[in-house]
Amino acid sequence: MTADQRRTRATTADELCREAYAASAGPAAGVALVAVGGYGRGELAPHSDLDVVLVHEDDVDLGDLGSALWYPLWDSGRRLDHSVRSMGEVVDAAADLRVALGLLDVRHLAGDPGLTLRLRTTMLADWRRQARTRLPELKAMTRKRHDVTGELAHASVPDVKEAEGGLRDAGVLKAIEASWLVDASTPALEAARLMLLDVRDEVQELAGRPSDRIAPEMWGPLAERLDLPDAEAAQRHVRSLGRRIAHLSRLAWRRTDAVTTRERGEKGRRTPALERIAPGIALSRGEVVLDAGTKPGDDPTLLLRAAAEAASRDAVLSPTTAARLVREGAPLPVPWPAGARDALVRLLASGPGLLPIWETLDEIDGIETFLPEWEQIRLLPHASAIHRFTVDRHVVETCAEAGALIRTVRRPDLLLVAALLHDIGKGSLHDHSVAGEPVARKIVARMGFTDLDAEVVASLVRWHLLLADLATTRDPDDPATTTELLTHVPDAASLDLLRALTEADARATSPQAWTTWRASLVDRLVLRADTVLGAEASPVPPVEVVPVPDVVRRDPEAVSVSVEPHGVGATVTVIAADRVGLLADVAGGLAALRVPVHAARAWAQVDAEGEWGVSSWEVPDAYLDATKVRDRIRRVVEGSQRLPDLPARPEGELPPIVEVRPDASRTSLVLEIRTSDRPGVVHRVLTTLAGLGLTVASAHVSTLGPQAVDVFYVQEDGGVRPTEERAAAAAHAVRTALGG
Repeated sequence: MTADQRRTRATTADELCREAYAASAGPAAGVALVAVGGYGRGELAPHSDLDVVLVHEDDVDLGDLGSALWYPLWDSGRRLDHSVRSMGEVVDAAADLRVALGLLDVRHLAGDPGLTLRLRTTMLADWRRQARTRLPELKAMTRKRHDVTGELAHASVPDVKEAEGGLRDAGVLKAIEASWLVDASTPALEAARLMLLDVRDEVQELAGRPSDRIAPEMWGPLAERLDLPDAEAAQRHVRSLGRRIAHLSRLAWRRTDAVTTRERGEKGRRTPALERIAPGIALSRGEVVLDAGTKPGDDPTLLLRAAAEAASRDAVLSPTTAARLVREGAPLPVPWPAGARDALVRLLASGPGLLPIWETLDEIDGIETFLPEWEQIRLLPHASAIHRFTVDRHVVETCAEAGALIRTVRRPDLLLVAALLHDIGKGSLHDHSVAGEPVARKIVARMGFTDLDAEVVASLVRWHLLLADLATTRDPDDPATTTELLTHVPDAASLDLLRALTEADARATSPQAWTTWRASLVDRLVLRADTVLGAEASPVPPVEVVPVPDVVRRDPEAVSVSVEPHGVGATVTVIAADRVGLLADVAGGLAALRVPVHAARAWAQVDAEGEWGVSSWEVPDAYLDATKVRDRIRRVVEGSQRLPDLPARPEGELPPIVEVRPDASRTSLVLEIRTSDRPGVVHRVLTTLAGLGLTVASAHVSTLGPQAVDVFYVQEDGGVRPTEERAAAAAHAVRTALGG
C-alpha cells in the first residue's frame, strides 16, 4: 500500500466517523469525536483498530449519543477501540504515559472543533511542562520494549512496529520533539517512517491479520509487493529503515539526556561554549564539532580524528559537523598519513563508544570516504542463523570485543584493523576468508602500514576461522593439530593476534559461539603451539649514532635539546651525560609541558670521552620550543617543577600488563608494559625504575591507538643484569605505580 492509498483509507475512515456522528444527531458544542494514536496521524493500516474517543465538557449530558455512534461503526466491520471521556477525565488519564503519548496525536473528526483544539493544546502544554520528569520514564519504557523485541535491523523475525528502530520509536521521537527540549524530528525520519508504514501495510496484507512481524518466508513476497529485486533486497531495505530510525532515536536520547542533566551555568548561555580538545576539534554541550575557524579542506584526517575523539569520550559526533566534513573535507592521500591511521585505531578501540559514532558515519556516507569496500557488506544478511547481526554490524561488534583484548597482544593496532576487515570478503561468490585476504592486504597498504604489517593482517583475515575450527573439530593435544596451526601462524605474536581475533569474532556472533568449553579448547591448542614456538625475544630496533654537542661534552650537567618539525608533529632529541634517572627527568619535563608522547626511543652511546644518554621523542606539537623543554628538564632535576599527577585509571578500564621477558636479553632485564595511553605514563614508569636504582639501557615506547606498548631494557648501575628477585620487584613496583 502506498502512502496515497493509506491516506485514502484513512480519509474513508474519517468520513465514516463523520457520517456516524451526523446520524447520531450529536450536539454542536461541548462534544467532539477525536482520533488518537496511529490513526490520528492518518496511518490507518488494513487491519488496524479504529481508535477514537468521544470527548465532552463536564457539564454536557450525552444521553444515548455513545450507543447511537458506535453501532454504525461496528456495523461497518471496522475494528473499533472506543471510549467516552469528559475533558477532566481525559486530562486525568494522561497520568498514564501510554495514554499521554496517544493524546499528543489528537486529531479532530467531528463535533466541536474548539473542544478538540483545547484538548490538544492542554495535552501539549502539560507534556512540555512535565517533559524533564516524563522523558526519563519514557526512555525506561522504550528500553524495556527494546529488550523484549530486539532491533528491527538485526532480529531474525523483526517487528516493524515494536522493535528498536520501528514505528513505535518513530512515534517516540515525535513525542521528544513535542517537548521542545531537543530537535528530534528530521526529514530523514519522516521519510523512513512513511516507507516503514508501507512495509507494515504489505506485511499485514500478506499475513491477512494485524501482525507486524516479518517471518522468514515473507521476504520474497514482500520484495514483489515493494517492487524490489529479491528477498535479500527486501531485507536490506527494511533493515536500513530500522537502522536509520534507531540511529536517530539513540542520537535524540543522547541529546535529551544532555539537556535534562545540564548544569545550571549552561542554561543562560546564548551560544554554547566551545572546549578545544584537539587541533581543529572542539566539544560543545556533549557533541564533537569543529573548532572556530577550522576549514575541513585543510586537513584530510579531520573526519577520522573527530570520530575518534567522540568515540573515546563517549560523546556525540555532531551529524551536521560530520556531514560537512564529508562534503567539504579533503580526500585522504595514499598512503594515509600517520594521524589518520592512529585516529582509525583509536576509533576502533573505543569499545561501547564505537557503535553510535560508526552509525553516524554510515548515515552520512562517511565510511566510504576512507573504506569504500564497506558497501559490499553494508546491511548484508548472514547466511548462518547463529549470527545475531547483519555482517556490517557484526564487524563493528567484533571491533568492540577486540577493544577489550588489546592488552593480550603486542600489536593492538593490527588486531583492531583485522577485526574491521575479517569479513570484508563476504558478499562474494567465494569463501569469504579466501576472498577477503587480497582485499584486506590492499586496504592495509593503502592505510600506510608496512608491507609486513599488511601481510600479517591479510593472514589473519585468511585464517580467522582456523583456530576455532581446529580446536573444536580436531584433538587439541594431537601434535598434528599443532603442526597444522603453525603451518599458517609463523610466530608467537601472530598466534596471540589470532587468539584474540578468534574470541572477539565469536563473542560478536552470539553467546553460544564462545562458551567456556570452546574457550578451553582454543586455549589448550594455543598453549601447545606456544610451547613449540618457545619464548621469543623482544626485538631491539637498531639505533643510530648521533653527534654529541660540545656543550654536553664540556659540562656534565648540560642538556642538549633539539626540535625537528615534520608533517604530523615533531621529533625532540635530548642528549646528556648518562646517569640513573636521566630518562625519567626528560619524560618529566615533557609531562610538565603536557606534551603527549606518541613514540620514543632511548639508548646509551659510548665513545672515548664518556657515556651519553640519547633519547628521541615523537610528539604531536610541531611548534614546541626547545628552550622551554630544556628549562623544564632543568627544573625537574632541581626538584622545583611540580609535575601533573598521573590520571587515575577509570573504573572498568583494563588493568595494565607488566611482563618480564627473561629470555629476551642476556645483559638486561626486559620489561614489556601494555597500558592505556594516559599523560605521564612514561614518566611514572621511569621514575619508579630510577627509584629502585635501576638504569634504562634502552627504551622503545610506542602508542598504538589507545594503548601504550613500552619495552625497557633495564640494568643495575654499572651495567649488571638484575637478578630474578630484582626483576620481580621491578615488575610489581611498575604495575602498582600504574594502578594495576
